[in-house]
Amino acid sequence: MPHEEPLPFWLVNVPRDQWPTECPDFLKELSDKDRRIIGTPDSQYEKLTWEEVRHWISINRVDLFHRVPSELRRYRQFTHRLVKEYGSITNFIVNERLQWQSMSPKGQPFECQEEDIKILYNDWPYGIDDKIVHLVVWTKFELEDDAETGYSTPESHQQIDGFVQRTFGGKVKPENYAWFKNWRSLKSVHAVEHFHVMLYDPDKELVEELTKGDVPMTAKFP
Repeated sequence: MPHEEPLPFWLVNVPRDQWPTECPDFLKELSDKDRRIIGTPDSQYEKLTWEEVRHWISINRVDLFHRVPSELRRYRQFTHRLVKEYGSITNFIVNERLQWQSMSPKGQPFECQEEDIKILYNDWPYGIDDKIVHLVVWTKFELEDDAETGYSTPESHQQIDGFVQRTFGGKVKPENYAWFKNWRSLKSVHAVEHFHVMLYDPDKELVEELTKGDVPMTAKFP
């Protein structure tokens, strides 16, 4: 049998009748890691279970979270378009997703929830069990990181944990929620403070209430 050359990464997971003649602009300046992920067939990707998600969070290996290959491709296409239309991803987040007129916090961290905090869906969630709801908590105030490690300081970790316990603790079983804050080196949006909360099979009305009816961009982007 003739030897088949592997497909270029930018053609993987794309129907043959939609193959571009050359690598699209939004895929030309990717890291080796992203090229490797996008070049993996979706059929070979295994979504993380809730147990695996909790384990990676518990040992602070959030760098092991990845998007499904075809979803990472869509994400890169989306962010490429955002930079062209809005100048930066941050501009889009602040003006369109958060709709904050001012980035100055009204109070101390977690003191003024209505004014300084917004809970939205993660627009492009990781490759995780479909029963897991991935939320992002955006804040106008800073949450301090350790300058050497890039991890949350003990104080900011305690502040975040207290908020998560107050917000989700009485509404979701303890074993069905977890939070993490990306290391500084892993953040895709640096200018606006945020951390992540994952809920396993939560009540839909609760999520609707927390996000005020938010719809993630992945559901809107073709």
